[in-house]
Amino acid sequence: MAHTTPLVTALGGNDTIARKVAMVLSGSLLVAAAAQVSVPMFPVPMTLQTLAIMLIGLTYGARLAGATLVAYLGQGAMGFPVFAGGAFGLAPLMGPTAGFLFGFVAMAFVMGWLVERGLSKGFGLFAAALLATAVLFVPGVLWLFAATPLDLQGAFMAAAAPFLLGEVVKAAVAALIVTGAFAALKSRLG
Repeated sequence: MAHTTPLVTALGGNDTIARKVAMVLSGSLLVAAAAQVSVPMFPVPMTLQTLAIMLIGLTYGARLAGATLVAYLGQGAMGFPVFAGGAFGLAPLMGPTAGFLFGFVAMAFVMGWLVERGLSKGFGLFAAALLATAVLFVPGVLWLFAATPLDLQGAFMAAAAPFLLGEVVKAAVAALIVTGAFAALKSRLG
């Protein structure tokens, strides 16, 4: 089965508003849970959020993935403890790591967009995850640079360099999971 559609589209079913709302809610809860799996680092903690976002971006498509991360940010802004370490409110959305939080939306959207444009199987999924992750680091590093006394190199060394290898591993894991899901769907459909 050649596919240039996100996994949720390939699964079929009713494309109703209720289904989309359920997907956005479940995806935002997945990101919130992944945020709590955290290794404290300063100023940016290492979490499993980007793995969860990769799975969402690679399976939901651009608009639904972007909407899921907007919902996640909205939940945090409204006071739900969804950010890393159980943080919530507007402070995380204005603090030194806010560039990453807003970058999550771009990351998910770009990943879904790349999948919809043909990077939807095998190495293409891995490439989509890596390219979109690179998009995440731009606002993350630039915001940290603007919000702290760090120079641009210092911001990169604090907010990107320690995470690069982990992001490559997460991209590979996400691509393998989604590839496996497509293979399971193919075998199920015969």
